Amino acid sequence: MFLLSKDIIQPIVKLSVDEPGPNWQDLLSNNNRFIFLEENRKISSYIHLRDLPVSYRENVGLQLEQLNPYAKPVTELSTLSESLPFSAIFQVLGKDISLVKNESGSIAGYVLREDLLIELFKQEDMNFLKVLIASIPMGIFIVDNRGVVVNYNESALKMTRFAPEQVLNQSASDIFDPHHLNHVFLTGETVLNQIQVSNESGLLVDYSPIINDGKNVEGLIIIVQDLPMVEQMAMELESVKNLNKDLNAILSSIYDEILVVNARGELLRFSENAIPEFWGVDLSELLGKNIMELEKQGLFMPSVTRLVLEKKKKVSVVQETPGGKKVLAVGNPILGEDGEIERVIVASRDITEATRLRDELREMKKISARYKEELDQIRTREKLQRQLIYCSQKMEDIVAQVHKVAKFSSTVLIQGESGVGKEVIAHAIHQLGVRKDKPFLKVNCGAIPETLLESELFGYVKGAFTGADPGGKEGYFKQADQGVLFLDEIAELPLRLQVKLLRVLQEREVTPVGSTQSISVDVQIIAATNTNLREMVADGTFREDLFYRLNVIPIHVPPLRERHEDIPLIAHHFLKQLNERHHSNYHLTPDALNLLEAYTWPGNIRELQNIVERLVVTADDELIDANVVGQVLKLNEPMKKVKPIITNIMPLQEAFEAVEEQLISQAMNLYKTTTRAAAALGISQSSVSRKYQKILHRKREKEGIGSR
Repeated sequence: MFLLSKDIIQPIVKLSVDEPGPNWQDLLSNNNRFIFLEENRKISSYIHLRDLPVSYRENVGLQLEQLNPYAKPVTELSTLSESLPFSAIFQVLGKDISLVKNESGSIAGYVLREDLLIELFKQEDMNFLKVLIASIPMGIFIVDNRGVVVNYNESALKMTRFAPEQVLNQSASDIFDPHHLNHVFLTGETVLNQIQVSNESGLLVDYSPIINDGKNVEGLIIIVQDLPMVEQMAMELESVKNLNKDLNAILSSIYDEILVVNARGELLRFSENAIPEFWGVDLSELLGKNIMELEKQGLFMPSVTRLVLEKKKKVSVVQETPGGKKVLAVGNPILGEDGEIERVIVASRDITEATRLRDELREMKKISARYKEELDQIRTREKLQRQLIYCSQKMEDIVAQVHKVAKFSSTVLIQGESGVGKEVIAHAIHQLGVRKDKPFLKVNCGAIPETLLESELFGYVKGAFTGADPGGKEGYFKQADQGVLFLDEIAELPLRLQVKLLRVLQEREVTPVGSTQSISVDVQIIAATNTNLREMVADGTFREDLFYRLNVIPIHVPPLRERHEDIPLIAHHFLKQLNERHHSNYHLTPDALNLLEAYTWPGNIRELQNIVERLVVTADDELIDANVVGQVLKLNEPMKKVKPIITNIMPLQEAFEAVEEQLISQAMNLYKTTTRAAAALGISQSSVSRKYQKILHRKREKEGIGSR
């Protein structure tokens, strides 16, 4: 500690600004060196009187306000205690005076810089220079103009491994290189980083001259550092250099632009991979500047640095420049030991092209999904076309209705004779509908015994009846959940089960046999029958309320005899399947097709399929003509007379001619001679011969026109 002598503490001369008094100018003319201005009973500033013009001290009319330009605030002065540490001495070196406080903390006076330094050297227990030199961690030798060592510090002795008597008042040339010593004395130049190795030590030596005001060298300061320590520092420095080189290499190889920002948002450093046209300026021009200011200027939005500093966590944003570039910026906070952000590492990548490709990919996915949907529709249509073979307007209307019905999950009732293809229509509704990827189950209500039908439809629980599966069983309704359940021969459903089916349609839930707990189901019901349900309702054999629940969307499939134009297409379809299955090449002649078209087909499509298969199996030749067809159909046997069906309105004479032509053609195809045909038609042989020749003539004319 250093004690201030009370003798060097000067009293404070105060001048009250609030009440200066009538003779305040006398304070300027006295032998005072400093006066202190007091405001509100508190010292606020001071004036060094040497700074005032001489006229101010002699001018009686001087105004107090004229002193203001020369007043300096006392806050810029050091404030010392009467006892102070050695390090506090350095506070007074920059100012002429320092304020001194007493034990109570009030200002007791001031001390001049030169008085303090004199007092410092006067006190025997405090050797200022020795303490100063000893505080330096490097070795220091002081050499006078004779080349003799006059002072040193403990670090110097440790590094050189000399005793004090080997150094003090000894010639410096005995310890250090005489050439370097002479060079500094002669030239006044500093010699740095000289390596000196001896048996005792290895040193790094600096020689610096002590030059007086006359520019003459009065001595030297020799600074030494232990070479192992220097080597360690050099190795550490080399390691740091290599680390920096590796980091720079890594940063330069990274595709992203890397920024290092401090906690104030100022750019400290950046990688070489700066994004072109993003900043608008060279990034080196922004070093040390706050990059958040660029956000305010509208260069990009938003600033990831600002968001990281606000949220104190990792943040990812997409920034867009005025030029339309899109940049993905990811900011990572680097926290200090106190948990506060010290650095923000920002990695930015130009994703303009990636965004464009992503948008294009999204659009392509939409197009692909649309194409897939269209392809699925085409495949479904092709599949249905393989199942639904027709060209008649009646079937065209039914298929159009099927397309409409398939968009909903309404209950459908398909009616028609046996073999007309009611199941094919049900499959078409399922394949074209929203439930196409869900189950399609078929139940023939007339093929399952009444005692089992309930458990098959609605399922049963454990122990429901004797012989039941121990684990219970799910019924068709539960199995078809979310899908379609096709109830064929619905007219065969017993009245007792009609009640449970009605509940399913109304409540959309089923109760398994032996259970009191209902299960919700979402099933589209498609029912089919070849019976007139209205007549059954009238007879009391079918529930009226169930009929109306089933008859939401009625579809009537006409028999094959009402759409005779479909017969050739369906026959060719079945013949093609048989040819593919048996690797054969059977064909139907036009006359054979005419006979098939003339037949009434009481068994509808199912009968036609069987007849075509029979023709293939029994035919002796791959070309199947009318004779083979006539034998299979047994057209020579008495046939049930069927009234001709007119499907469209036409002039009566035109209808008569069409029917007459059809009857004569069928009779000739059947009986081969005009005599037998005339007998079957009930007209004369000459009439048949004449009319048949006209028919053949018209056909030849049509064929001739077609060939041209």
